[in-house]
Amino acid sequence: MPVIHSSFRLIRASALVLLTVSALAQTAPRPPAPLQPGQLRRLGTVDERFQSYNVEMVEVTGGRFWAPYRAQQPAATTAPPTGAPTLDPSLFRQREPINLAGSRLRRLAAALGPAYMRVSGTWANSTYFHDEDGRGPSTPPTGFGGVLTRDQWRGVVAFSQAVDAPIVTSFAISEGARGPDGVWTTDQLRRFLRFNQSLGGNIAAAEFFNEPNIPAMGGAPKGYDAAAYRRDFARFHAFLRTASPTTRILGPGAVAEPDGQLARFTMLSSFDLLGGSLAQVDALSYHFYGGVSKRCAAMSPGRQLAPENALTPEWLSRTERDLAFYTALRDRLDPKKPLWLTETAEAACGGNPWASTFLDTFRYLSQMGRLARGGVQVIAHNTLAASDYALIDEETMTPRPSYWAALLWRRLMDRTVLDAGPPPSPTVETYAHCLRGVPGGVALLAINTSRDQAFSLPIPRPASLYLLTSPNLESARADLNGAELKLSPSGALPSLQPRSASSPAALPPAGIAFLAFPNAGNPACRLEP
Repeated sequence: MPVIHSSFRLIRASALVLLTVSALAQTAPRPPAPLQPGQLRRLGTVDERFQSYNVEMVEVTGGRFWAPYRAQQPAATTAPPTGAPTLDPSLFRQREPINLAGSRLRRLAAALGPAYMRVSGTWANSTYFHDEDGRGPSTPPTGFGGVLTRDQWRGVVAFSQAVDAPIVTSFAISEGARGPDGVWTTDQLRRFLRFNQSLGGNIAAAEFFNEPNIPAMGGAPKGYDAAAYRRDFARFHAFLRTASPTTRILGPGAVAEPDGQLARFTMLSSFDLLGGSLAQVDALSYHFYGGVSKRCAAMSPGRQLAPENALTPEWLSRTERDLAFYTALRDRLDPKKPLWLTETAEAACGGNPWASTFLDTFRYLSQMGRLARGGVQVIAHNTLAASDYALIDEETMTPRPSYWAALLWRRLMDRTVLDAGPPPSPTVETYAHCLRGVPGGVALLAINTSRDQAFSLPIPRPASLYLLTSPNLESARADLNGAELKLSPSGALPSLQPRSASSPAALPPAGIAFLAFPNAGNPACRLEP
């Protein structure tokens, strides 16, 4: 009998184990199915110059722009240019005009091409074009805050041509650009376009002026409203269509509209600025910043970000909130019009201190992936080489981590956007495009936002892996497959060699992987769209 009881207990225990295993199998999350790059469906296409950048007008002319945190100075005696936010003067730094003829800057910019080079910003709204050779006046004419000389614009055009970056810009609308009746005149625009055309400059697209939904911040006359904008825009539209017929007209270029947190300023709506119609614009443009930097905390205290929150889904998804807002507006007025995001970065007002570190690379690539998937045609990052949110350090001309991310995007992600399917994990984002220059090939971007959990990404075949990591997320160091990315002593770019990866592809904590599948045979990627 004891033997029988023992056997019964063993059988019962085995049954319990089997029941427990069965229950766990039913409740445990299944591992993600292997990605099938050859079967990913086409979502659409983006502009060939989808990944673009800003060179602020104040960089071109010289003047007081956002000071890098390490370079903030005591309060200056001179006032900010007309249209600049009224903040502590120590947050700005007087800077000389950017050297657009520099060989290193040109080499780094050309590697991101083809792109658009947007020359605009708040300061452009009050910049006087000096249509004579020479240095220009030491003090801007009445009603203006800065001076653009012929030589400076020659430099812009030469840079644009050297790096394959046609120009996107905007124009002066301050008191100096208006007649005695307060109505905007075409005089400055006419002189500027005539000179630009004499240089062979390609102004591919233009907004009327920068961020007209906050006219008081942008240097517009006191009391400027949507009706005044529509009146001025109609004159601008008619003139530009004749004087520069190949230039695409963008508008209105509003900012901070969906959340309305710039409480210090009266905000106008894009719908009212457009007069409820997209008939006069070739694309609906907008600006986006997920928050404002520490410099502007007083201007918008509710839009601050701490570095420990920089990898959260809430932060990374903010760009889709604004996309949804402007997509709905576009669809309401004319679903066929494209969307352009003509200014964006980590945070407004020059970016936070960590905007120059590896930490912001996640936001940069996540935003690119999300907006390409959402149908945005062009994204202009602010800036190429000024202040903390720049891709390139303005003093050393050294690429920052987001530059390396941008370079990998340019080399791997083509115009055709594919559906990468649902996220394989709550902390892993995936985006897919056709592989640049390889018919049938597919490029996958996988972003692990977990700081402490690795992820295994199942793939059906070996791939070329470009893994971006950093030993310190808040440092300026970025490693590719374990080796630090940096220029050679002569300033040459590294070769960006991948390593082979087989299934499952390992994605470490806070790691970003580009996976190239040249032999995917995806039918959506066999021909140029």
